[in-house]
Amino acid sequence: MKNLYCANFEYIILKDIGERILFWDKDKNYTRRTAKEYNIWRTIFQFIICKIFYMIRLKLIYRLEVEGLENVPKDNAYIVCPNHLSTLDPPMLAGILPRRISFMAKKELFDIPFIRWWIDWLGTFAVNRESLGPSTIKTVMEIKKSNWVFGIFPQGTRGVPGTISGVTEGFAKLAKITKCAVLPVGIVGTDKATHIPFSGKVIVKIGKPIPYSKNPEEVREKWIEQIQELTGFKYEPQECLGAGDEKSA
Repeated sequence: MKNLYCANFEYIILKDIGERILFWDKDKNYTRRTAKEYNIWRTIFQFIICKIFYMIRLKLIYRLEVEGLENVPKDNAYIVCPNHLSTLDPPMLAGILPRRISFMAKKELFDIPFIRWWIDWLGTFAVNRESLGPSTIKTVMEIKKSNWVFGIFPQGTRGVPGTISGVTEGFAKLAKITKCAVLPVGIVGTDKATHIPFSGKVIVKIGKPIPYSKNPEEVREKWIEQIQELTGFKYEPQECLGAGDEKSA
């Protein structure tokens, strides 16, 4: 009986410690970040996870090839805008590019305790994908004040390999408002990363920065053009895809 009491007591203590360490700030507003939140601790955490662990995995298992690093601006006045194929894409790009990256993520992910803790420490912030509100713009401006850069997937969700679709003007409008260039990044191969054994290759090609413009549609069209060149994928308007081709993030 005494041993059972001690075991229960230890469980309660460990559970309390776990909640305090991992899930302690359940009521935090994850849609809004300030520049000071992109501090040395979060920077070190993303560096260790993405620059070391993920890059070792990517180079040894997925035979990662990267082209175009010379196109990355020296300052942080740019938005990282890749096509999207896999959940591997955000940490991979954070490992490849010289600056730490803060990506957006659908707010539903922040309802899952461990995932919330994990992506929060990686610098991610929550958004309603149906509508990018004022908090998103304010957060992007705060990221620009730090040494980090902002990352967004113009497709909004994972796409169908071989095609580019679902591209809205949202990223181009953010670039205009925040006066940031758009850095197109083409990704090929991460959609097959879960295949065992993996026999392919992951290729990342970084395009030339697209200056922000008063005309978001112009920036959108230039991004689509570059992504097609970088990946070899074909652009297809959303209405051209069948219902069976749609994919959720």
